[in-house]
Amino acid sequence: AAAALPGKKFTLEQDEDVLDTWFSSGLWPFSTLGWPNKTHDLDTLYPTTVLETGWDILFFWIARMITLGLKMTGKIPFSEVYCHSLVRDSEGRKMSKSLGNVIDPLDVISGIKLEDLHQKLYQGNLHPSEIEKATKYQKTAFPDGIPQCGADALRFTMINASTGGGDINLDVKVIHGYRKFCNKIFQATKYVLGSLPKDFTPAADGVIRGKTLAERWILHKMNSAARDLNGAIADREFQKSTNLIYKYWYAELCDVYIENSKAIIRDGTEEERQSALQTLYTSLEWALTLIHPFMPYITEEMWQRMPRRPGDNTKSIMVSKYPQYSPTLDDPESESAYELVLAATKATRSLISEYSLKENAEVFVQAYNEAALKTCNAEVASIKSLSGKSVTTMHVIGLDAPRPAGCVAYPVSTSVAVFLHVKGRVDMDAEISKAQKKLEKAKMSIQKQEKILLDPGYIEKVSAAVREGDEQRLADAKQEAISFEETIKQFEQLK
Repeated sequence: AAAALPGKKFTLEQDEDVLDTWFSSGLWPFSTLGWPNKTHDLDTLYPTTVLETGWDILFFWIARMITLGLKMTGKIPFSEVYCHSLVRDSEGRKMSKSLGNVIDPLDVISGIKLEDLHQKLYQGNLHPSEIEKATKYQKTAFPDGIPQCGADALRFTMINASTGGGDINLDVKVIHGYRKFCNKIFQATKYVLGSLPKDFTPAADGVIRGKTLAERWILHKMNSAARDLNGAIADREFQKSTNLIYKYWYAELCDVYIENSKAIIRDGTEEERQSALQTLYTSLEWALTLIHPFMPYITEEMWQRMPRRPGDNTKSIMVSKYPQYSPTLDDPESESAYELVLAATKATRSLISEYSLKENAEVFVQAYNEAALKTCNAEVASIKSLSGKSVTTMHVIGLDAPRPAGCVAYPVSTSVAVFLHVKGRVDMDAEISKAQKKLEKAKMSIQKQEKILLDPGYIEKVSAAVREGDEQRLADAKQEAISFEETIKQFEQLK
């Protein structure tokens, strides 16, 4: 003041109606509700439950709110404090205007050109040297500007990166990747709605049992996702929550069941078709509702387009009942059986890709026990459909059947193996070399597992479940070695 008013005499007085910033903030939980007066809001809304904040102000703000709350009201203002992460740039640096690495959420949501990013630097009070430095960073980090990602993709990314207080290195490329996930949700909903007839009516109770193995599998996975997701949210494990729902949407609903449903709807009986449609509806309904807290906008839009169940007058997905685990949908036997189908499918696609057979592929699936044989015979159409258009013929054979001639093998497990006919279509010498390398790898796995199982004190050290897993890995490795040895012999004979 003296410097601003040289030669002037004056007296400074402290304003009596101003509180210290953190002191006044400490009064916030109850002062905003009418305190010190007894109000309806104060009686009904104080104390609250959860406070979400940052680690860096625990002492400055949170501790003061608790201290003043106890002093002035006799109650702690909240029962739980959840600390979020600190958002940094993709290189792990704290965001700073002078560095030019501050990311405006609206720019991520709507997208922005590089030139417009540069122009925003001039809207502040940065020094020309800082503007030059920030411009250089923006050219490196966003050479093509920031693509439009939408609010849902940004929200999902931030939640997925929440690790209970650890820093978040925010990368726009990751956000844009989840923008593509939003497209997946849109396309899946579009397919389901396009598959439902105009007179389709969802089952009233919402609890169904699929007619086919694929349906029972997706309903089991859906039910498991609801159980695990509710548990993760209750435990505040938000990164785990996003991983769970992403897996259900992408790896189970879209990549598996929706693809499998196409064959059922096209070739199944009328009863199977109707069952598949009900399962499609239910699995999508749960999927949209489960992911809604993480992606509210696209899920509301998609949910509004779906037909309602009889008697359901819910106006918004926001107030719809959140899916809960149901014992009636639990089906571990169907899960195990269909995992065998998926494993055989994966093996088939792997062989076709490895040997570049883009058409007229002939495949044999050999089952090594009665349960696997029954499953493969019942699901051969599904295996063929999921394996791709290049498969024209698929056979299922039992344990006693001779090894298919002219084929390469993919030992899936002790229960099943897949064979691809390659005679006359590949370089035998090159394939023998490949098979020998795989055989050596299988033998190394056998040695490793045997060493583990023969270790002194092994039985006392591990649980029965761990021991069972180790024994299964040894059995699988031995089966692989046998299959590769037979493959090498066959290739030698075909030369």
